[in-house]
Amino acid sequence: MKLLLAAAAAFSIVLLPVAADAHGPTRKKVTETVEINAPAEKVWAAIGNFQDMSWHPAVTANVGQGGNAVDATRKLTLQGGGTIDEVLYKFEPEQKSYSYRIAEVDVKVLPVTNYSSTITVTPIDATHSKVEWRGAFYRGYPNNDPPPELSDEAAIAAVTGVYRGGLDALKAKLEKGS
Repeated sequence: MKLLLAAAAAFSIVLLPVAADAHGPTRKKVTETVEINAPAEKVWAAIGNFQDMSWHPAVTANVGQGGNAVDATRKLTLQGGGTIDEVLYKFEPEQKSYSYRIAEVDVKVLPVTNYSSTITVTPIDATHSKVEWRGAFYRGYPNNDPPPELSDEAAIAAVTGVYRGGLDALKAKLEKGS
């Protein structure tokens, strides 16, 4: 019996790397934050409307329906002409937070699938706040051996770039006073 258990354990150790590769991609997560020298209410006023993403420099236009109600939609048009369709699934103005998911995006525009995100404003003190933007997603290529532009690394870099670009622009805008 001990010999049989030892053989089974050795066999499973040999197959473990194969099994790990066989399951495909794993969900990735990105969290970016910024501290802004502005009260949380002012920051929330700038980003708290799901229908208005004009604060993000990559967004050239957005149209939507449903305001800030659950299941509201928006279509973001990006520099270069790509679009992203998003759906709001949680809106908590008292928490200065909302969550949304991407309903449709070409992986050439953003190399992710099954993307969801939350953006939250938290007061640090009366004149400073922190914005946290976090998301979870899968890479743009669902199978093993993705091309470089649809890999985990490409997805993480793209989402990180979107978040950093937006948060840095928001900080600059609000601290400049516009």
